[in-house]
Amino acid sequence: MESEPCGGDDRHNVVNADERDPEVLRAALNREHSERRRAECLARMQADVVQLAVDLLVREPDIEGFFGGLTKTMVEEGESCSCGVWLIDEDRQRCEPWLAYIGDRLYTRASDCDDKTFPRESVANHLFAYTPGWTATIEYHADDPRLPEPVRTFNQQASIDALIIAPLVLGNSTIGWLTLSSRRTLECEGNWWRIVLIEAIARQAVLALHHNRLAEQRRLEERRKAILEERNRLARDIHDNLAQGFAAILMQLQAAQREASLLQPTVSAKLETAIHLARTHMTEARRSVGTLRPNVSGNEDVAKALKRIADLAQRTTSVPIEVSLDELPRFGDGVEREIVGIAQEALTNAVKHSRARRITIRASTVRSLGFRLSVHDDGRGIAREQPTPGFGMTSMHERAERIGASLTIVTAPRSGTEVVLAWDPSSLPTQVHVAS
Repeated sequence: MESEPCGGDDRHNVVNADERDPEVLRAALNREHSERRRAECLARMQADVVQLAVDLLVREPDIEGFFGGLTKTMVEEGESCSCGVWLIDEDRQRCEPWLAYIGDRLYTRASDCDDKTFPRESVANHLFAYTPGWTATIEYHADDPRLPEPVRTFNQQASIDALIIAPLVLGNSTIGWLTLSSRRTLECEGNWWRIVLIEAIARQAVLALHHNRLAEQRRLEERRKAILEERNRLARDIHDNLAQGFAAILMQLQAAQREASLLQPTVSAKLETAIHLARTHMTEARRSVGTLRPNVSGNEDVAKALKRIADLAQRTTSVPIEVSLDELPRFGDGVEREIVGIAQEALTNAVKHSRARRITIRASTVRSLGFRLSVHDDGRGIAREQPTPGFGMTSMHERAERIGASLTIVTAPRSGTEVVLAWDPSSLPTQVHVAS
């Protein structure tokens, strides 16, 4: 047991004497009372914020209306002059202003809020670049040197004295920021409630954004399923009616041709033309079925599916179709279905329209995780004067968008066309380029 230092008893007596001092006791009681009031205020504020979020979700079911009401309440109840919401874009390369309530008006990305109204781009760049603000609430004075010059100038012109910025954190990921500016000088003792308020609002904002994104994903998935069901229905109708009908007509015409050896040359020629038309349209009907239903089966990976559609296409053309494939992993049914659908569409376009001498399909992995598909022909290319993209181009774009892939179409007159699809598990935002 350690011995007490010299003078320990004297200090202990002094402390006891201080504790018996009425002023010391009064100060301690006042501190305890203030802390209790602050705790009660915090609890009440948290409950009020949750109730506000629930009321807004009921009254404003769309996400923009919800945040419009949230930022308006922040300005009015927080005795502030503006409140803004900033979100990190999908590829997490920059921060973008989403909406802001300034004065008595809500500004969105579609509104006419330029940098003269509010220095949006300068604030966005600072939020993304300032590392401490990704995980903690930051307080700034109006002329804080950490702020960009356009923001400090705006603060001076707008008589803004302080700025509080809270990150929007979902799990371990920051998805954006909530900003609150005030014309009141924010002293340390009187500003704690504003910080608590903005942090409580930020938590509710993150939950609303998360649930909205989940709901949007569900809507997209339901739409994708509905489209897939409709495509399957159309494929069944084409197969059961058109393709089978053309096959039956072709059989009858060929039978008639075999039995009618004494027909006049003109009649024989017309019969031969009818047989050719029936065979051609039967082939087109079957190709349409394959385009509508390029699904990868449970036992068929992407490589097998690409070989299958190449074999089917080769039966309809004399143009050589080369297939070069790496050893490919499985990417999941949803992704594989869209990859094979894009390959099917690009290959169909090359066979039907390119007038190529050779068509090449290549598929490979990228950094052992992603995927790259190329469908290339050495044909006539896509005409510059083509007014609008056809249904096939639109279909490929939509398929790429559904899996968050990059789709590039490179074409030039008499130099052919190459369709390149690039996808990786991080779900890059869709980019569609047409280069001539």
